[in-house]
Amino acid sequence: MSKQYLLTTYNKNINLNNRVVMAPMTRSRANNEGHVPTYGLQGLYYEQRASAGLIITEGSQVSTDAVGYINTPGIYSDEQLEGWKNVTKRVHDKGGKIFIQLWHVGRMSHPDFHNGALPLSASAINPNDKSYTPEGFKDTVTPREMTIEDIKTTVRDFRNAAANSVKAGFDGVEIHSSNGYLFHQFFNGTSNKRTDNYGGSIENKARFFFEVLDAIKEVIPQEKIGARFNPSLHGLFGMTMDKDTIPTFEYIIKKLNDYNLAYVHLSEPFTDVSEIPYAVTEVAKHFRPLYNGTLMINTAFNQHKGNKIIEEGHADLVAYGKLYISNPDLVERLENNLDLSEWDGDTFYTTGAKGYTDYPKASK
Repeated sequence: MSKQYLLTTYNKNINLNNRVVMAPMTRSRANNEGHVPTYGLQGLYYEQRASAGLIITEGSQVSTDAVGYINTPGIYSDEQLEGWKNVTKRVHDKGGKIFIQLWHVGRMSHPDFHNGALPLSASAINPNDKSYTPEGFKDTVTPREMTIEDIKTTVRDFRNAAANSVKAGFDGVEIHSSNGYLFHQFFNGTSNKRTDNYGGSIENKARFFFEVLDAIKEVIPQEKIGARFNPSLHGLFGMTMDKDTIPTFEYIIKKLNDYNLAYVHLSEPFTDVSEIPYAVTEVAKHFRPLYNGTLMINTAFNQHKGNKIIEEGHADLVAYGKLYISNPDLVERLENNLDLSEWDGDTFYTTGAKGYTDYPKASK
């Protein structure tokens, strides 16, 4: 295993025991009335994985308007805050560090989550996808275009969620501005047809995100804030790329040099985009020269690919997703070149301990 993973990592503002990050993954285990993470389930799940250099939690909604998937936890209520306190304590007691991912799904939600009201988005454009509701997958609907007041309310929601995250003991927060969710819907010209200050130009399409970032740094030091982006997302969640897509992300990433963030978290393409004329096929390699701070990369990395991208200088941290589902001791397995366990995809989004906290650690 590369010594890169064994060294304490200090890249600008984030000081970690190793470069292995547990990526944020929705697991749908908060199946209680208040969507509260529990000590015995989420607490154990994250504690088992505390040897990661950094854990980033599953996406946690910042308000009831932000909900879009069943059984996902939030960080907007007192009960949720108290539940997360138990989680962060268990991770910290094992010497780990943990950020919470702040989430608003926008148009990927469904009226079933909002007492019949339409979900919110940049513009009234149906993503023509599926929403995972309490009654199973349903077709998405045409959302309601956010008013200026809706935008201001959502900025406050993210600020309040970040303040709650501090009270809950998190080491930092990650703004989920990726994967076709709310902020991405503002970034993308196929989902944002606005003619006001939040649409049209690249600067306008990025404005909402930066207003949220500026609000969050009022309640948590900016060196404890990360942000996640998926520049070459195409063909999923209603997202299609156009000529302004990559320039928009280039503008955002460059502008983030004016901040003092913990990291920027990028995803390599989820699908083959080699035939898409506007796409970037090697995201970390493309954006590394544009960003001066700590760069995290994810999507389908294994040990070899993770070592290679760090050694080549294209990223500072590598986030692993599915490998962390079935290998709670992933760091130790990588360090000792131990076999990796396979995950059970049938239990990704179910309830209870099966396929969640019952994966064993390796026997040496």
